Amino acid sequence: MREKTRLRVAAFRPADDRLDSAVELLESLGADPVPDPMLAVESATEGDDPVTPRTDADYVVLTSKTGVELAAEAGWDPGEATVCAIGDSTAEALHEAGYGVDIIPAEYSSTGLVETLSGAVAGARVEVARSDHGSAVLTDGLEDAGAYVHETVLYRLVRPPESGESAELAASGDLDAALFTSSLTVEHFLDAAAERGVREAAIDGLNAATVGAIGEPTRETAEDAGISVDVVPEQADFEALACEAVEAAAPTHHE
Repeated sequence: MREKTRLRVAAFRPADDRLDSAVELLESLGADPVPDPMLAVESATEGDDPVTPRTDADYVVLTSKTGVELAAEAGWDPGEATVCAIGDSTAEALHEAGYGVDIIPAEYSSTGLVETLSGAVAGARVEVARSDHGSAVLTDGLEDAGAYVHETVLYRLVRPPESGESAELAASGDLDAALFTSSLTVEHFLDAAAERGVREAAIDGLNAATVGAIGEPTRETAEDAGISVDVVPEQADFEALACEAVEAAAPTHHE
């Protein structure tokens, strides 16, 4: 049985080192983590070969650690292209894979990247390599800035069939906080709740708890589904999200 003084906090990261890091961080904050992966990766292929970003672009945009790892495993070479990372974690993955990083926006989001590139990409070929659930904010914004945009889907994001423990906890009033890291984690949480027959009860449970969301698109998806969002960190990274949500759920809880 968990200690009653410890917050029970759900994290929806993929079941890899990101989930391990999330659990470690939440434990360091004095919380009781509920690891409940809502995303699993299926790499995209053309026949038997993995899909890679195009090599004839002036700019190449990577938006996730997963995309970088898949591109590197497939032997992608950016050539003379300007390589753009949407944030620090993507940039770190690029460096670890041996790639240079030319541009990182001040705001780690699609909007931030569009703002950073908008004055430079008119007439340029921009390759956006990401998952099948990427936001249109990025591609539409770059096109509005005058770029010729091509999007390559490197992988698909699916819901693991075993997901949903957090939905049951929320439905029974036993979840103190939930940390949504993309619109898709919100959608998959609700799908898992519906599959278990507790969708409305889970939403009620979230509204009685503290809900954190990375970025405005994630907030909008949650609120459109009837979920009140309490925390949206200024910096769109998981550590900021976790720290602010734990503090909001129980001020000075981790001190």
